[in-house]
Amino acid sequence: MSDKIIVYSTFYNPIEANIVKAKLEDAGIPCFLTDENVATINPLFNQAIGGVKLNVFEKDVERINALLADDVSLDVPEMDAEQDVDKVVCENCGSTNVSYGLATKNKHSWWVAVLSILMTIYPFKANKCYHCYKCGHEFN
Repeated sequence: MSDKIIVYSTFYNPIEANIVKAKLEDAGIPCFLTDENVATINPLFNQAIGGVKLNVFEKDVERINALLADDVSLDVPEMDAEQDVDKVVCENCGSTNVSYGLATKNKHSWWVAVLSILMTIYPFKANKCYHCYKCGHEFN
């Protein structure tokens, strides 16, 4: 085989492309990315340019296939058990799929509504609470 450079793969996520590039470089396989800067600076152009391209030598393709066959997915490591201690649990269903933010049911208190009507402005204060995404229950 020759020293011809080919596009081995394309990625629509520049971070994923850099992770794969780093794995190849750690294994001693020379490679480089093209169109990475365009995709990073303006992600809207990513589809138009065809994504970030991983370029390798044609002679290294079999080694790359063997190396990347073991790492099919780029998994995010699990959170530590210590971080699970701080999770808020829904009072209604016991789910931990809860976040803190603007209330959806009782968004504004009565005094904010009255002042907003009198001053003809949009309400300036909104209530915040925990919201369960499993059952929809809101609590403080």
